[in-house]
Amino acid sequence: MALSYSETRKKLDQITAEMLGLIRKYDLDAASPFDVIEVARTKISDQNDYIRFLELSLEGRIYGEYGDALQKQIDEEAKAQQAKPLN
Repeated sequence: MALSYSETRKKLDQITAEMLGLIRKYDLDAASPFDVIEVARTKISDQNDYIRFLELSLEGRIYGEYGDALQKQIDEEAKAQQAKPLN
């Protein structure tokens, strides 16, 4: 299943919104991105919310990397198009 860049951004926005809801609900305030999972493990009391937090973290990473790769491809195609000589 290939997603367009705009579909990928939309999915990332949905993931971010849901993640922000959990961050606010449990007042997750990690000092460093490396501490996020430990803080979540400590503060999220509902196991289902903790599992969802981990899922969202993974989904965000996957969609983020996919979006970056798509953007790179779009940029390279645009450069190639500009480099073509006009007839």
